[in-house]
Amino acid sequence: SALSLQAAWCQLPARVLLVLTSQRGVQMYEADGTALVFWHALDVPEHPAAHSVFARGISAAGERFVCVGTSSGAVLVFDIPPKGTNVTLSEVLEQHRDPITDIAAEQGQAPDGAGDLVTADDSGTLCLWRTGEEFSLLGKIPGSGCTCSSVTLWNGIVAGGYGNGQIRLWEAGTGQLRAQVSAHARWIYALDLAPLTGKLLSGAEDSFVHVWKLSRNPDTDDVEIQHCHAECVTDTQVCGARFCDPAGDTFAVTGYDLSEILCY
Repeated sequence: SALSLQAAWCQLPARVLLVLTSQRGVQMYEADGTALVFWHALDVPEHPAAHSVFARGISAAGERFVCVGTSSGAVLVFDIPPKGTNVTLSEVLEQHRDPITDIAAEQGQAPDGAGDLVTADDSGTLCLWRTGEEFSLLGKIPGSGCTCSSVTLWNGIVAGGYGNGQIRLWEAGTGQLRAQVSAHARWIYALDLAPLTGKLLSGAEDSFVHVWKLSRNPDTDDVEIQHCHAECVTDTQVCGARFCDPAGDTFAVTGYDLSEILCY
């Protein structure tokens, strides 16, 4: 048996796949989970005890790609056919030196010149990419030694959640830091974004879930973040939080050693 680390539905124009990552590799299923479409095994080192091997970070990208991160820092780019099982590994992106933590694709309208994919790693480094037949690196935001555990991308704004409880907002085109908020007292484990409204959800080890609103000032083009709501999940270290609809009117939360999913 292998420990499953993440699961995500990857929605592409032609099809939807359920993608799972684990200590052994990547599994892709039809959206209802009934049929295994593709299995990619990770290379196990000769001395497995030296360092753990796993896949983590899942995102649909562009018209037909699914990106998955690995513990080596490589990002695997899979080319997904409109139907059938002929999934191919089309490219490996090798700009990170630390394990990938999260991957996100643009959920709104990216400004001209902005990247439409962002990858994050354990050192806090972010890489901004433009997707296409070949993926191109637009820029790299160096880490500060603090893990970027979760990342989202909306309307050219990159939002990263960090191990020190901060949320930082960056420009996806230039990599410029536009805002920084001390959002939580402990490690942030989950960020999610509602694409229709720009609402941002953050969940952390401090038992709190916060709802924020991202926006751009139409006059100055400044990136702004507004706090909208806080919810305390008593005696629970929050490790998962997601909006349940594109407008961000409902969200679901779970925590360590919690067998329930709480909906708000």
